[in-house]
Order: sequence, then C-alpha cells, then structure tokens
Amino acid sequence: MLKRLPRWIEYGAFILAFSAGCINAIGLSGLSHQAISHLSGTATLVGSAIVNTNVTLMLHFVLILLSFLVGAALSGLLLSGRSIKSGRPYDSLLVIEAILLILAMVLMHKGSLYGHFLASCACGIQNALATTYSGAVVRTTHVTGIFTDLGLMLGAKLRGEPLDNRKAILFVLIILGFILGGVLGTFLFSHYAFLALSAPVMICLILALSYRIYVKHSPAVL
Repeated sequence: MLKRLPRWIEYGAFILAFSAGCINAIGLSGLSHQAISHLSGTATLVGSAIVNTNVTLMLHFVLILLSFLVGAALSGLLLSGRSIKSGRPYDSLLVIEAILLILAMVLMHKGSLYGHFLASCACGIQNALATTYSGAVVRTTHVTGIFTDLGLMLGAKLRGEPLDNRKAILFVLIILGFILGGVLGTFLFSHYAFLALSAPVMICLILALSYRIYVKHSPAVL
C-alpha cells in the first residue's frame, strides 16, 4: 500500500516544512526570538511568566497557544479521517493559511503583536494538514517528532528489522525542508523585515493551486 501512494506526498511535505521553517525563522528574527511554528518553548514561557507574575506576558503566550489550537481545530473541521489522502480539501486550508499569513504580515509590519496570533493559527492549520502516513505521525511545522521517529527506525534497523526506505526519505526531506526554509526566512527578514512572510504566502498559494490541478487531472482518488 505504501508504494502505491503518490509522490506528491514527499514533495508536499518538503515544501510545507520549507514554508514552516521560513515562518519560524522570521518569528525568531523579529518577535523577540519567539517561535511561531511550534509551541514547546511557548508553553515553557507560560510557566515562566506565571512564576514571575507577569500577567500580560502570560496572556500573550497563552493566546499564542490557543491560536495554534484554533488553526488545528479548523483543519479538523474541514478534513475527514486522519490519514493523508488525495481529494481532501488541503488546497482550501492552504489558501486560508495564506490569508492568515497575509494579515499577520500586515499587522506585524505595523508593529502589532496580534499578527503573532494569526501566524500561529496559520501554523496550526498546516501542522494538522497531514496527520498519519503509513502508521507514522507526520508534522511539518516542527521536527522533534520527525527526528524521534527517524531515530526509532534507525534503531530498529540496527536490531535487524527492515528499513522503510520511503518513510525514511520522507522524514529526511521534512528535516531538510525545515532547515532550508530557516535559511531563506533569516535571509529575507534581514532585507524585508516582516514583509518576508510574503514568501510562505506564495508557497501556500502555489502549493494549493498545484494540488487542485493534480486532483482535477487524477481520475483515481486514493
């Protein structure tokens, strides 16, 4: 079954990870070193703000967490099933993500921190786009789980079990995409500040259009 899945899965995962890496690098460069595409550090900062009795900062971090949750919930609302499957409205969600990033870009360019919430919501949408792939959890806005799964696969290989080469390649592509996206995001921010978010906006729109064309010309829906 795994070998019958289309190649757009690898390409799409790489591009989505690239986009997320770009978004996160922009956030780290311009939002007081705050991540956008993942929440581990933000959740920790909520605890730190509680200890330091900084209510304003705590509420800001909590809203970031909730924004990501809202984005993931929106994906859950529009998508049925938990596995990656052709024909589902991934393109619609990518367009929504692009719109949120445009609004976030405008707000952050004007110095408004509300843009951070919209960017976090956009990443929540993207991270929930792909949930399972051949029994493995796939996330494209952070790579901690990807490194964990890849390490488990390598450990199993050393134990003598066969290695799922295609899945391993997928994980490597996500990692490389996220890193390369970080390179682009850092470079663009140094020249265009938050207007650099226009790059992941274009990526989302192009990916949405490409997926729509693929589905339209693919008679068999997986």
